[in-house]
Amino acid sequence: MPQSRLLCAAVTTLLLVFATAAAAQDSKRAITHEDLWLMKRVGAPQPSPDGRWLVVPVTDPAYDQSKVMSDLWLIATDGRTPARRLTSTRRGEAGVVWSDDSKRIAFSTQRDGDDAPQIYLLDLSAGGEAQRLTSMVTGATDPVFAPDGRRLAFQSLVYPGATSREDNERLHKERAERKWNARIYDGFPIRNWDKWRDDRRARLFILALNADGTPQGLAINLFATSSLAAAPGFAGRNTNDGEAFDVVFTPDGQSLVFVATNNQDAAAYEFVRTALYRQDLAGGEPRLLTPGEDSFETPRFSPDGRTLFARREPRTDKVYNSMRLVASPWGTALAFRPVSAALDRSVDSYAIAPDSRRVFFTADDAGNQKLYAVAASGGAVRELFAVGNGSLHDIAIPERAQRLALYGNWESAAVPAEVVAINPAAGSVVPLTQFNRERVAALDLPPVEHFWFESAQGRRVHSLVVRPAGFDPSKKNPLLVLIHGGPHSSWSDQWVLRWNYHLLAAPGYVLLLTNYTGSVGFGEQFAQSIQGDPLKTPGDEINQAADEAIKRFAFIDSSRQCAGGASYGGHLSNWLQGTTTRYRCLLSHAGLVNLEAQWGTSDVTYPREVNNGGPPWEQGAVWREQNPIRLAAKWRTPVLLTVGEQDFRVPLNNTLEYWSALQRMQVPSRLVVFPDENHWILSGENSRLFYNEIDTWLAKWLAPQALPSRAN
Repeated sequence: MPQSRLLCAAVTTLLLVFATAAAAQDSKRAITHEDLWLMKRVGAPQPSPDGRWLVVPVTDPAYDQSKVMSDLWLIATDGRTPARRLTSTRRGEAGVVWSDDSKRIAFSTQRDGDDAPQIYLLDLSAGGEAQRLTSMVTGATDPVFAPDGRRLAFQSLVYPGATSREDNERLHKERAERKWNARIYDGFPIRNWDKWRDDRRARLFILALNADGTPQGLAINLFATSSLAAAPGFAGRNTNDGEAFDVVFTPDGQSLVFVATNNQDAAAYEFVRTALYRQDLAGGEPRLLTPGEDSFETPRFSPDGRTLFARREPRTDKVYNSMRLVASPWGTALAFRPVSAALDRSVDSYAIAPDSRRVFFTADDAGNQKLYAVAASGGAVRELFAVGNGSLHDIAIPERAQRLALYGNWESAAVPAEVVAINPAAGSVVPLTQFNRERVAALDLPPVEHFWFESAQGRRVHSLVVRPAGFDPSKKNPLLVLIHGGPHSSWSDQWVLRWNYHLLAAPGYVLLLTNYTGSVGFGEQFAQSIQGDPLKTPGDEINQAADEAIKRFAFIDSSRQCAGGASYGGHLSNWLQGTTTRYRCLLSHAGLVNLEAQWGTSDVTYPREVNNGGPPWEQGAVWREQNPIRLAAKWRTPVLLTVGEQDFRVPLNNTLEYWSALQRMQVPSRLVVFPDENHWILSGENSRLFYNEIDTWLAKWLAPQALPSRAN
């Protein structure tokens, strides 16, 4: 049997394993918010180099934030040894890494008494509690072990001009004692996701360790005298949490390879590029390894130490470009060759086989995240996770395991993420954790259904349909059209916390989730085609998908439809407000209503300018013709607005401007502002209120006996 069919059968078996307890029950019920919120959240597995163990972060949620527990668990890869909890603290651990001898792990966390996150080491061979390795007022995160286990690299945010521990402690004290409170800037960017940027700079440190794992002296700032690191544009790769250097040690353990940009200060007027650099532990200036305009991320050495792999994004005039896997022989001059180019998909996580001859990676494809294999030299790409169910992500391979085995998280719309083991040779997929099995077993969670249609522009467009719990095909059900954000993301068969398919469908709604032009998992050109046409064509496709769903599924009540989404989904909801009256009501979370206001206040501006065909003062076609606020005179549909006040990606001003215009036009509307939330609603009680507001709004406007009272 072909390997892809073996794995398909294996995943079918996996689904049955997860569903066994559910099948044993006589009746199942619809999911509630309590069910959703209290599901344990299983993170990415980190395998020990010898392949015997996995360390997995698991969060045990609660509505009371003070009772949330996030701990590390040790999972045996043989599937026979019971899992055991390694830590038991309220604050979670992050950035877990193994020592090369598979005896110790390091991670960052903020324990009681710590003023900032610090690096801790836990010796699994000796037992006992984790020991703190760092004590830095500027904090310490993202540890990485050297191959010999005697050194540890990490990063810290240091104060400007500080080159020593004493400098940072002095400046930290001065900042705490100063009488004035203001933010002062001379350049861009000034905000990131939900935080104002300050003048501290991310730096890489190296800490020597004794044979027993205790610190050997103080950590050394590798960038203390670097002119490159002192330049205004130098920074790690930008993330929602700050910066990441994606550090790896070179095979000889004498240098670091890391990711950084030198043009972050130019983010207002050009794309930010990330390159690979090499930093010798003996000191000196970082050396640029990847000259040119392309961006690189997540470098990784092959187990034999001969090849450096990375993900590369080409520099083009497009906002979106697929992230492809590339490789270069390791030496003085790098020459990267394509590895995954044969597949027109963006590479997500990847792992290298212990023999260094093959690479496995995951990628979004038509509503699933699948597993692929390719020779390390490139060439044909084979799909291994050939299933129509679920998504696999965060894969990892132990470097020195006796046999090839992959580990990762698998999930679907009906099963929260759990850890699985995949044996490509045997075609087996085995669940290693089932933290939520009993809770899931009680719930009626219908599988998603896929369908395709050809749009008015001749594009093949993919959609998912989700039926409500207790589905009765003889009844007519209202249609809830959900619009994903991004736009360079997609709806897929996965477990979703913030817009959970089954919780939204539970009152009796059929959900339609369309991957409109701009979505990922359908090829680079499909994703790029939204540029220059950000709202009109995607909006048309959403309406066309609703028409197609109504034709295909007789159980949909075409007279009762609602549409909505978050972020870019909110943008498109606001566009539909002025371009159609087919929907009885709308939902808009963190959506822009004015292209110009969004350009001027978001923490990310230049890509929006490129996407819209130029700066707003040039008033090109997109700025004139696809700006929702310009259609305010046509607004008629009742809309629920929700927003987090700490959202700097689509700031509060967008929602307030929309609200003011709706009130001026006397359109039925409701505004819910979450003062402590960012772009996402993350706290338990706020999430419960968010879903309750949506349920109440839909019940009001989708009731069969009454049509909305629209504005004149």
